[in-house]
Amino acid sequence: MPPRDGRATKARILEAAVAEFAEHGLAGGRVERIAREAGTNVRMIYAYFGNKDGLFDAALTSAIQSMATKVPLRPDDLAGWAGALFDFHGREPAPLRINVWAQLERPEAASEPLETYLAKTTALTGATAAAPLTPVDLLVFIYAITQAWQLTPVGLLEADGSGARDPRRIAAHREAVVAAVTRIVKA
Repeated sequence: MPPRDGRATKARILEAAVAEFAEHGLAGGRVERIAREAGTNVRMIYAYFGNKDGLFDAALTSAIQSMATKVPLRPDDLAGWAGALFDFHGREPAPLRINVWAQLERPEAASEPLETYLAKTTALTGATAAAPLTPVDLLVFIYAITQAWQLTPVGLLEADGSGARDPRRIAAHREAVVAAVTRIVKA
């Protein structure tokens, strides 16, 4: 029997935890389901993460860092980056969903990987001359704009008679995201 690979087990647990917590939140997430999905046992989860809160915090951090890796900041093309973020949220909603759950159920964990945001705000120093818009403000606005489609009630998205999942409507919304960020940066 080959030796166990602790890193692979931990990675499977984190992947299963991101999916579970993105779907059910901290309160609704079940460690037993995560263990089953990861092909391990509850005891191993507690050995690696201490408790359910620790697992949630690690899953949140993993999801945010994964997003940052897959869609790295482009300080010289913030509008293009916003479009890429919009696309990412449509393809992979788990990081956004787990972050929303964190804001609702465990705001102290929602400080996420602060170093990720510090690096981004440092990279954005001087990215806009629109005072009093700071790099933090700029990131907040870009994230809000790129996440809006995912967080808006379907009734509003369909208020103009189009389908919320219609590819043409999504493409038009993406265009609006890019245009809005372009205007913010140029202001």
